[in-house]
Amino acid sequence: MLIKNIGKLVGVRDDEKLFLAGQEMAELQTIDDAWMLVDDGRIEAFGEMDSMPSTDGEVVDAEGGYVFPSFCDSHTHIVYAGSREGEFVDKIRGLSYAEIARRGGGILNSADRLHELSEDELYEQAMRRVREIVKKGTGAVEIKSGYGLNTADELKMLRVIRRIKQTAPLKVVATFLGAHAVGREYAGRQAEYVDLIVNEMLPEVAREGLADFVDVFCDEGFFTPDETDRILKTGLKYDLRGKIHGQELADSGGVEVAVANGALSVDHLESMTDRDIDIFSSQSALPSMTISTALPGTSFFLNMPFAPGRKIIEAGLPLAVASDYNPGSTPSGDMKFVVSLACIKMRLLPAEAINAATVNSAAAMGLSGEYGSIRRGNVANFFITEPLSSVDFLPYAYTTPVIRRVFLRGEEQSFNQ
Repeated sequence: MLIKNIGKLVGVRDDEKLFLAGQEMAELQTIDDAWMLVDDGRIEAFGEMDSMPSTDGEVVDAEGGYVFPSFCDSHTHIVYAGSREGEFVDKIRGLSYAEIARRGGGILNSADRLHELSEDELYEQAMRRVREIVKKGTGAVEIKSGYGLNTADELKMLRVIRRIKQTAPLKVVATFLGAHAVGREYAGRQAEYVDLIVNEMLPEVAREGLADFVDVFCDEGFFTPDETDRILKTGLKYDLRGKIHGQELADSGGVEVAVANGALSVDHLESMTDRDIDIFSSQSALPSMTISTALPGTSFFLNMPFAPGRKIIEAGLPLAVASDYNPGSTPSGDMKFVVSLACIKMRLLPAEAINAATVNSAAAMGLSGEYGSIRRGNVANFFITEPLSSVDFLPYAYTTPVIRRVFLRGEEQSFNQ
């Protein structure tokens, strides 16, 4: 398939870097008046129109629209039961996230609802959300468990995620988040619940091959650094690398324990400190990098501080952004809006925000060798926009629906159903 008359081909890469850090994040390579050749679901070649090859295959006319690599959303909870707009009203009335949780709402509310649904019902609900995010330009997504909070329901969630992997057109990675909160039957017995995760849940998840990563909500009122350390170390025994929720509600020590265990990412960071930045910066001697991941949609919806994205970049570090799509604190998977929020509220330049939502968010899922950029050999996940005045228009026009056509694995997606 040949795509021709591309007004601007965005996110072009000709190197083997797995993420961009510091000043590199402001570098967004583009080609004006371009073409791109896709073969067998992968990007084969691209260049300027005056060098366009002939083809016997399908020809797609971009009609001056821009071509972007699909967004990569490295933090979602889109397998859940129903919605929680009642808590939305509680927040408007002034209740905090922690207060709602203490009243039996929040994560435990979602766990109660999920327990009542079958795998088929959960799958159908989740696939509606999958189709929604694909339509909005997402081509790779991480989906977490964490609304089960007992062995049977956590496995049920992960089996649903496996089914999405097998049937959805976008790339899916699965994360086991049994340590999202303490299940109701273990109220007041958190240590016993951690034992359950370590001794029963993780071995069973590994036995069925249901997860790619393990996650822990390491924060005030949830799991301690010591508990997080124990869970991450156990995960590594089963070849499950860590990805943690950290520094959202308080300075809780999440960054330190994550880096010490070689976690792939630390997500949230609304309460990130200068010491945390120093800890991230100390990783230069380590074999792999823990990616700082901001979730600006959460800050927007909960009226919380935003992660210090500008500081992270100025410290020479990589930054990813993701949606945190979930029923309680971010009921949206619109990565275009996430990019806009990163610019407006975190003071990222448009190029930095787009890189954070594509190549760096792919890196936060271990996928940037094949996703998140326009690079020869990469999976052909991309979208075509309406003709734009510049790349900066994408985050500037934060509610304008500019995406016109979506391609995953080189095939155009239909949204008629």
